Parts: sequence; C-alpha cells; structure tokens
Amino acid sequence: MTTVNQKVLLYKGSEKVITQSGIGEALRHQKQMLASLKVSYTEDPKDDYDIVHLNTVLPDSVSMAKRAKKNGKKVIYYGHSTMEDFKNSFSGSNLVAPLFKQWLRYCYQHGDMIITPTDYSKHLLLQYDLNRPIVSLSNGVDTTYFVKNTVGGERFRKQYHLSEDQKVVVSVGHLIERKGIVEFLTLAQQFPSYVFFWFGHTAKSLMTRRVQKAIAHAPANVRFPGYVSPTALRDAYSGSDLFLFMTYEETEGIVLLEALANEIPVLVRDIPIYKDWLPDREVVYKAKTQDDFSHILPQLLEGQLPSLTHEARLAAEKLDIKNIGHDLAIIYTKLFSE
Repeated sequence: MTTVNQKVLLYKGSEKVITQSGIGEALRHQKQMLASLKVSYTEDPKDDYDIVHLNTVLPDSVSMAKRAKKNGKKVIYYGHSTMEDFKNSFSGSNLVAPLFKQWLRYCYQHGDMIITPTDYSKHLLLQYDLNRPIVSLSNGVDTTYFVKNTVGGERFRKQYHLSEDQKVVVSVGHLIERKGIVEFLTLAQQFPSYVFFWFGHTAKSLMTRRVQKAIAHAPANVRFPGYVSPTALRDAYSGSDLFLFMTYEETEGIVLLEALANEIPVLVRDIPIYKDWLPDREVVYKAKTQDDFSHILPQLLEGQLPSLTHEARLAAEKLDIKNIGHDLAIIYTKLFSE
C-alpha cells in the first residue's frame, strides 16, 4: 500500500452551486478516499497543504490554482466537464459550447495534472491540446453503502403508495435534454401501467423550451420527487424494478455506478463511453433508438430477459472508493516524483 505524506486541500469554492450535482458527489467521494487512506486533508484554503484538488471550472477555482502555484503547491484539476457533455444541456448551451471549450482549456492548463473519470473522457481531453498529463480515474462508488436493502425498498414503496406488484422505473439526473428527459417521458407515455420516477432538480430558467414543454405535459404515471438524500435514493434503487439511463453523453455517471452497486437491472443508451466498459447483455442492457428502448424495457420489467445484477455488482465493486483511493495515492507519488 502506497503511503502518502502530503496534505491535501479539497477546495470547496462555490460548493452551493455543485452540491446537487455529480461534481458535488465526486467531491464527497474524494473525502471518503482520503479518509480511507488516512491522508491528512483540509477544506480551509488558509491551512497549510501540499496538493489542492479543484473540481469546478468556475472562476474562483482558477484563482485558487493561481494562488496555489504562486506558493509552490501542486494542483490537481479534475476534468469532470467537457464541451461534449456541455452541449444539449441548458438553454443556450450549444451556442456558447465552443467558447466553453476554450474556457475549459484555460482552466485545466492551470493543473499540474488532470484527472478525468474514464478513458473515454481522457480521449476527449487529449484532443484539447492541454499540454498537461491526463490520467483516467473513476469517481468511484461506495459499495458498502449502495447495497440492495429490502427494508429501504419497502420504505420507498410505502412512501409513494406503490403496490407490491407495481412495476417501477427510476432515473436520476438534471432535467436537461442531454440526460434524455424528453425521451424518458415519451417512453412513460407508451407504458401507462408502469410508474416512472425522475429524481433530480434543475431550475426552470435553465431548461430549454422543449424540456419545459415535455415536463408540463408529462403523463400521469410520471413522478418528479426532485433532489433527494443518498438514503432516499438508495431506497428508490432498492424498491424499483429498473434503472433507466437514457443520457446521450457522460464523462462517467456516478448514479449509474450507484445503480450497478445496488443490484437493480440497468438499461442504458448505447453510447461510446459504455462500449467496452459495460458490455451489452453481459453487465447491462443497452438500447440505441427509442424503438429499442420500447422493445427492451417491458421485457426487463416482465422478467423475460436474464438478470445481470450479479455481474453489475461485480463491475461496481471494481470501482469501489477504497480501490480508487489506492490508485489516487499512486498518482500523488507520481506527481511529486515528476
């Protein structure tokens, strides 16, 4: 086991902006990794430290990077964002996407090293000409916490007045086009006998008109509980029959890792990031088109396809926070040796 003697600053700037997002969850995972490694860390920029973790591309993070470098500290910039996953997100995002890419380049070039969640996102960032070392390291998942829980599943069903035989589909994410919310609602309309839940919150002002219209006309079998606690989300995974992830672009997808760990059947869109990582009909089920989703979804819910939840759990365990933490320790060593 690699020993880390350096002290880490987990920079929390603009935490309120990211707390209900995947980036906020990634920051919480980093805390758990450091704790499991018994690495000393602080969240106060006024404390002494050797390495700073930056997780956002907001201006205050760039200022923190400059300040750290001026004081001879090492900067790890987490590449959670790409131009590709910024597109088709919020109102006007496609228009400013090229400018956002230039901003990403400016931000990431302030890092001594860039950590991005997957080989797929690393491939994208390598095309940005950052001239910085880029390594892929999963955000990880706490497989001791996200475990199928019968009591939690019953609690979820009782809370939402669901009968024992009611088939339930769940998805998690921002209410944005990239996440597939419009297609999710179209699918729900096709299957009125199933109940569909979408967990997550996005300010209406940030939604495109297409998303606003789709939500305004959502069928009666769709429920929007909003942003919920990790415990409530674990209950939902445990009490549902299918995790449906219709996203068009991701750098990883922490909620997908949680679902895999929680042993709920998973149906994802067949996009490049999951091509080699999650083989179709071996770890998850995949669909390319809306017709594919319409065909596979009822087969999964009615038990007409083999269960892959055991294989999914094994895939999640490989990315457990403790395992990822050990890899992070090796990255620290490499950072200082260079």
